[in-house]
Amino acid sequence: MHKPIFQAIALSIGAILFAGCASNPSNPSCCDPASSTTTCFQNWPASCDPKAVGELVSSNLLQRPVYEIGGKIVYPEVCMGFGALRFADGAGDKALEQKLVDRYAFIITPEGSDSIATNRHVDFHVFGALPLEIYLLNSDTNYLALGLQKADEQWENPLPDGTARESRYWVDDCFMIGILQIQAFRATHDPKYADHAATELAAYLDKLQQPNGLFFHADVSPHYWGRGNGWFAVALAEVLSSLPSDHPKYARLMDGYKKMMAGLKMYQAPSGLWRQLVDNDKAWDETSCTGMFTDALIIGVQHGWLDASYGDVARRGWIGLCGKINPDGNVRDVCVGTNQKDDTQYYLDRPRKVGDPHGQAPILWCAWALLQK
Repeated sequence: MHKPIFQAIALSIGAILFAGCASNPSNPSCCDPASSTTTCFQNWPASCDPKAVGELVSSNLLQRPVYEIGGKIVYPEVCMGFGALRFADGAGDKALEQKLVDRYAFIITPEGSDSIATNRHVDFHVFGALPLEIYLLNSDTNYLALGLQKADEQWENPLPDGTARESRYWVDDCFMIGILQIQAFRATHDPKYADHAATELAAYLDKLQQPNGLFFHADVSPHYWGRGNGWFAVALAEVLSSLPSDHPKYARLMDGYKKMMAGLKMYQAPSGLWRQLVDNDKAWDETSCTGMFTDALIIGVQHGWLDASYGDVARRGWIGLCGKINPDGNVRDVCVGTNQKDDTQYYLDRPRKVGDPHGQAPILWCAWALLQK
């Protein structure tokens, strides 16, 4: 019923973006290292306005069918929905928020339960972060119960080191586990969920973080794959933003976060984006990792964890990202799903997609973060 309206909105906003922004992130910075970091995220080019960009990409989401594999909702849909709901709340757009809640209302119906996977796997359990976000917005306890069910299932029979049974020590895991557990903490204030998230991320930091602050895709793949690092960056920022500062593992997570952000600052490409292989200047500029890194940097600057020089890095990242958004709200140059392989050329040759959910979601995360005061 609403599709023509959404298309009109997308085309009108998109025409502005497509005409104006951001292929050139050399736009003068307003980040004075001697001034407040909040000035870094003001005075945007009109075509990079976070509210307009968020509206465009949210409208794009509402035109799509719910993303499922084998009839089950999986993490790409969760990441987009989570981001759009947050953006709508941050923008004060109640109409958009309700359209998004309506999109997912089926998940608390008997029929909708068939779309919710029962697999004990990070890619499926992360689903719980979505109903928890809806609960945080509208206080409907049906969504709370569904989200907590997934959070509690994830911690059944934990490993001897205290981490979740489904831990694989792949960098992706830290977001899939961390965001669900910290969402459960936000919804309930029960410290066990904060403990779960902090324990998981600390264990992964101890095992996987390299001296340059970045992370190999896996032990069998000593390559700094962009999106893999992006998942970890966002997980750290999300968990630290809600973890009590007196938590026993807070200092460990903050140290790992700052070390990673310093590494990312060093490897940002002249375009303002980051590359498919973060440390390889022969690799192409990739948007999903750029969105994730930019989001993690914005959150750090907003919270005062990072100084204004990092705000300039985030600003250039956002402007660069806006130049990769089509008039219809689809994001270009998104790496396809990527397995682990000890072969540099494998990563360099990965296909690029337009409108892939892995690239759409981080745009929404950034737009939300930029609207925070």
